[in-house]
Amino acid sequence: MRTVLLLLQKEFLQIFRNRAMLPIIFVFPIIQLVILSFAATHDVKNIALAVFDQDRSSTSRQLVSKLTASSYFTLAGMTLSNEAGFDLIQRDQADVFLTIPAHFERDVLKKQPTSLQLQVNAINGQKAGLAASYAGEVFQSFSQEKLAELQPNFISTRAFLIPHPSSLIPQVRYWYNPSLDYKTFMVPGILGELVAMLVLILSAMNVVREKEIGTIEQINVTPIRKWQFILGKLLPFLFIGLFDLALGLAVGKLIFDIPLEGDLWLIFAFCVANIFCVLGIGFFISNFADTQQQAMFMAWFFMVIFILMSGLFTPIESMPQWAQAMTVPNPIAHFVTVMRLVLLKGSGWVDIRYNFVVMIGLGVLFNALAVWTYRKTA
Repeated sequence: MRTVLLLLQKEFLQIFRNRAMLPIIFVFPIIQLVILSFAATHDVKNIALAVFDQDRSSTSRQLVSKLTASSYFTLAGMTLSNEAGFDLIQRDQADVFLTIPAHFERDVLKKQPTSLQLQVNAINGQKAGLAASYAGEVFQSFSQEKLAELQPNFISTRAFLIPHPSSLIPQVRYWYNPSLDYKTFMVPGILGELVAMLVLILSAMNVVREKEIGTIEQINVTPIRKWQFILGKLLPFLFIGLFDLALGLAVGKLIFDIPLEGDLWLIFAFCVANIFCVLGIGFFISNFADTQQQAMFMAWFFMVIFILMSGLFTPIESMPQWAQAMTVPNPIAHFVTVMRLVLLKGSGWVDIRYNFVVMIGLGVLFNALAVWTYRKTA
């Protein structure tokens, strides 16, 4: 154990003497957490709306005003023909083109069916779907308001409007994220991803750095055993990962007010298991790299796959079955899941023990491979 402690002392001295590494460990993750949490959102706002109003009535103007009153739509222009509106879409000056038919107000006042034509630029399918969904919600709300004005059997309450018994209005209650704030959903996942990414890249580059500066030969001729050398190399990054997690949780609470519903000891316990696995992957990579540049490229190759298939941006349940199977050995996928379950939902040990078992199993596997492929030669 004394040998391991001396190796730990050596590693921490090397880390804190390396001025280039200190910002990577303590500053960059926080900057990335803040920037990505604001930028990585599926909410679509400021959708450019063009309108061809054939009715030109007070009711049609009310509809346009209701659309542009929300933060989702901005009025790009009123056109005089369908061709002019579609031309705005072609020139990327409008994302959505709404055509209001003639006699729109008359049909609404007479409670007759009327149709609105909505043309959407669908190059970005996700943005197009959300734009159509937002517009549909506005249309439905506008229709209910007009029906409430015209139909005497509507009873107004403080909560909602109760229409004729033949109509049904659902009462929706959102759990675990009542305000539907996307940052509440993204911050825990981004934090887990950043901790795992930092530990993987640094651990992969650490041993390779010894090769580049020539000190690996000096270590190899000492009576230090392989497991002692590996343990001394990996433990500092375990402590660094835990420190960054604690710092990230504090920043997430202070800046984004993320909920901390579950027990934090579960988060830190899982972080230890996750870092144990990630460190094994990083050390395994370092055994096959001769330079830090090679180690970084190899680590980044795995990181891109891990991040894109982690469920951070795309739900794992929406992936094909073969892709869902590939997320099982993905440490970031488990970290993102556990962070969201514990912090937002308040899940306990029973809910995340599967992720614990998988992480420990993967950690044993990757660290065994790292020890097996490491060659201690004089």
